[in-house]
Amino acid sequence: MKMEELVQKKLRLIFNDDSIIFDKSRFAGGLTNYNYIMNIHGTEYVVRQPGGMTNQMIDRNIEKVNNSIASELGLNSECFYFDELSGIKISVYIKNSKNIALADPCNPKNLRAVSDLMKKTHASPKDFPNIFDWQAELNKYEDIVRELNGSFFFDYAALKKELYDYVNENIRNTISVPCHNDTVPENFVVDGEGRAYLIDWEYAGMNDPSWDVAAYVLESRLTEEAIEYLLLDYYGQMPSNEEILKIKCYMVAQDILWTVWALIRHYNGEDFLDYCNLRYERFRKNMKAMKASPDYSLAEIVKN
Repeated sequence: MKMEELVQKKLRLIFNDDSIIFDKSRFAGGLTNYNYIMNIHGTEYVVRQPGGMTNQMIDRNIEKVNNSIASELGLNSECFYFDELSGIKISVYIKNSKNIALADPCNPKNLRAVSDLMKKTHASPKDFPNIFDWQAELNKYEDIVRELNGSFFFDYAALKKELYDYVNENIRNTISVPCHNDTVPENFVVDGEGRAYLIDWEYAGMNDPSWDVAAYVLESRLTEEAIEYLLLDYYGQMPSNEEILKIKCYMVAQDILWTVWALIRHYNGEDFLDYCNLRYERFRKNMKAMKASPDYSLAEIVKN
């Protein structure tokens, strides 16, 4: 059964209504999955259609637990239904909401909201049951690419080794706290009354909190001024050079990790090659520049 057919079957079963048609006319965004807003019996929901190969990349049982913990902390949107077998999820739509990618990720008010949500996540009294280890994730993604008979960039192995060596030489004093691990601006949502939410906890797990900071800076392509504002708000002061270096390493690591993630989607027949090339070219550029100069800035890393 195609995933679209399975989503429709689930909707009819959950709402006990055989007349429901899976309506994809209101796309609510997504890369890992595809989300659609539907009005069902007078209530608006966000219906998640899992993307290709995602069940090989994501442990849905773990996601269900972490999604629930995030809801308990008051960070997440209200989850109405979660199927850990298929990855189909139905959430109550946050009324009059806009994600921060649309609402300006560099705006100081939005930066404060992002910082606050990250700090609440990282201070969670309840740990996530899993560890998000980017190197282990990368190895897993590489294995899937090979299973799909895919290939890597000609200099991939050499550049990956350069990154691993650089990280091993320069990252010190990591800690492990609950992290979201996919803090793209699209996952921060603000409702009509100004309340902010952090949604989509598929990649959540125990990790160093600097990974989340690095991800927001990179994925939002923050300006130098916005980066400084976020760091001051999150850390309470400008972080040490050691911490800045850790953020740099994680930003570069994220580009190679999501490059290989995109390769999986590409070899599965989806249109992800441009995204893949963009991330890998930036990884290649930044790996060379970061090794050449210790003064290479966070703001320079985000540029393509």
